[in-house]
Amino acid sequence: MLEVLMIEDDLELATILSEYLKAHDINVTNYDEPYTGMSAINTRHFDLLLLDLTLPNLDGLEICKKVAKEKHIPIIISSARHDIDDRVLGLEYGADDYIPKPYDPKELIARIHSVLRRYNLAKNQDYTEISILPFRLDKGSREIYLNNELLELTKAEYEILCFMLENVNQALTRDAIATYADSISPDSSNKSIDVIIGRLRSKIEKNGKKYIFSVRGIGYKLQLKDD
Repeated sequence: MLEVLMIEDDLELATILSEYLKAHDINVTNYDEPYTGMSAINTRHFDLLLLDLTLPNLDGLEICKKVAKEKHIPIIISSARHDIDDRVLGLEYGADDYIPKPYDPKELIARIHSVLRRYNLAKNQDYTEISILPFRLDKGSREIYLNNELLELTKAEYEILCFMLENVNQALTRDAIATYADSISPDSSNKSIDVIIGRLRSKIEKNGKKYIFSVRGIGYKLQLKDD
């Protein structure tokens, strides 16, 4: 049985979801106080974190950021906050999916299994190091270097740049980018991807050097040589 940690202060919703998921072989442990929920991650094994954003004492985005940085556990944000900035930040901070409330519990189960499939596949991949000057990609440590300097990237930024390095000088659609990047929901809006691309550009394009180019009607490409 899967073990899910839920941090949700709506106790009625937590009870409904817990009972429904248990009937589908998913055991849920809920905490309505965020600090207690975060402490539980250090004392018990959980397969996934289901996280609300609007919580007492601590915003869920801060929890997402801290857990993604310190723990290897997939995260699904479950929130009534529909603002595009919250969705983008959640994915940038390390969430693997974002499901807006209200939703059918059947969809939640499907998303849990989808996230865990992608997460387990990523863990079992053979990691390699790829040098595509001036970049160096180390998949084992999930690090990318530019001119031998480590880039400080969010999970989404790393995955997008990794995808571009594996397909250098090729135009990539936004749909393809969203499908490749585990931390970006496949149904994310174009604006969400554009925002992440913009932040990635600000980190790798210095002193007038340009690497990521927009391709009209398609998406983006990482160009390291003149076509």
